[in-house]
Amino acid sequence: MIKTLLLILLTIAIATPVNAGTAKVYVWRNEKGELVYSDTFKPGSEEVITKPDNVIKLSTSVETQVLDINKKVIKEEYQVLINIPKNNSTIRDNTGSIYIQGTIKPIFKRGLTIQLVLDGEPYQAPQTDTRFSLRNINRGEHQIKMQLLNEKGKVIASSDIITFYMHRASVN
Repeated sequence: MIKTLLLILLTIAIATPVNAGTAKVYVWRNEKGELVYSDTFKPGSEEVITKPDNVIKLSTSVETQVLDINKKVIKEEYQVLINIPKNNSTIRDNTGSIYIQGTIKPIFKRGLTIQLVLDGEPYQAPQTDTRFSLRNINRGEHQIKMQLLNEKGKVIASSDIITFYMHRASVN
């Protein structure tokens, strides 16, 4: 008997439609000209006529905010450093060989390449490593810098210019 009564009450509760006639939606334009929808009336707002099936009554008044759906662009600031050789250092090697090592901050990402510039001219092709071995560099003063290139080959960061002096034994 109690089970039957509970079953009848449950059936009535499920079958009774929700009265959405009391829920209202208002619309207005904010100072930026964007449409704002809310269930709270504001001066200058207009009531939106809705079908009863489309409205759910909330237990408390909720102010809706304008959603920022614009894609956020995170600007990445890269820093390129040359660690080896130090500025104004002298390299003593009769073969004219020099080892160059750099660092990319914050991180060297896939798709980026690094170009070594020796005495104002690109040295070989851009590569994905910040270590370079140069051979047969002439005696005297030289300047190097590294340039970080994006996928399209555009320079997005550059190191300071480093000056080094190649010392090779003279034949004279």
